[in-house]
Order: sequence, then C-alpha cells, then structure tokens
Amino acid sequence: MAARPRPTIPRLVLVTDRRAAAGRDLLAVAETALDAGLPAIQLRDKDLAGRSLLALAERLRDATARRGALLFVNDRVDVALAVEADGVHLGGGALPVAVVRALLPPHALIGVSTHAPGEPDAAGADFLFFGPLHATPGKTAQGVSALAGAVAAAPVPVLAIGGIDAGEIADVRTAGAAGVAVIRAILGAVDAARATRALLAALA
Repeated sequence: MAARPRPTIPRLVLVTDRRAAAGRDLLAVAETALDAGLPAIQLRDKDLAGRSLLALAERLRDATARRGALLFVNDRVDVALAVEADGVHLGGGALPVAVVRALLPPHALIGVSTHAPGEPDAAGADFLFFGPLHATPGKTAQGVSALAGAVAAAPVPVLAIGGIDAGEIADVRTAGAAGVAVIRAILGAVDAARATRALLAALA
C-alpha cells in the first residue's frame, strides 16, 4: 500500500454477503449504495477462494476509490495489501491485532468484531464492531444495553451490527455507538440507494 493519510472511522459500513443481495449482482448493488453516499465497504465473503476473493476485492477497490469511499477486507491481510485497501477487519479466530498492525502501512485501520465488552482480543484496534444487536443464526442478541456497556468499556469508536435498520439508529446512537455496520439493510433493500440515504440521514 502506498503512503496516504489515515482515514476517519466511517459511521456506516456495508458488510458484503452475496447471498443477501437476493440474486442481484453484489457489485452493482454496492455501486448504487456508494453513489448514494455510502462511506465504506467491508469485503467479508468468506466462502470465496483466494483468486475469486482477490478479483472481487479489486473491483470493490476500484468502485470505492472512484467515489472516495473506504474498503476494508475481512481477515485476509494478503488481499488487503494486494488491492491497497484502507484496512482490515478481524473476526473471531483471526490473527492478533499486534501482528496485523506490523504487516500493514501506518495509515491502515484495523477493526475487530467483539461480542462482549472489554474483550482482550480487541486491544490495539482502531474501531470495533459490537453485536449482534439482534439474534442472528448461531448468535444470541446482545441488545442496546450491552451495546452501551461495550461503548463505555472501549477506548475506540464502536459500530453496532446485527439486523439494524434506519428506524433503530436513534437507539444505537443514544447507546453511544459511533455508527452502524449493515448487510441486509442495504443488500436486501428493494432500493439500495434509498436505503443508504435513510441510514445516513438517521446517522447525521
């Protein structure tokens, strides 16, 4: 990655999941959201093999760069470096933050997914995802009270994730979250641009 200024933590992140796009082309939906002002995308399609993941990352890097948006890559530091992404997001079982920090250039951001306030694996990250706010397959809902606790315990910005829509942004912000990360709220929306604008308006 070439040297560049350290970016600001985005208040809205679209986390990719091709299955949530309801048969539509993921890149097309993402570009629609980017045109509506989406500030960041996290590439998280874990089922893709290396070359396919790299190809999608390259397309998303081009789409985000042309619109001044950020791109994060989930776990795969090698792919993030290859496409000059703005950072890496680390899920459960990923490399330690300190190890990833040593591999990335100074401007790159590191996000970490957490499910309990004060988790030690999050130490040294630039921002956290906390959730799921609502129950998801295999994961228990954390709720707004737990989100508030995570925000209070974290020394860095916290973004809520997990089944959040625009109507819940007020509660999320009251809990102290800096923003939200969403999947289906944009990818599953009939009108991705309208959904993105609604989320951004609620976050403003």
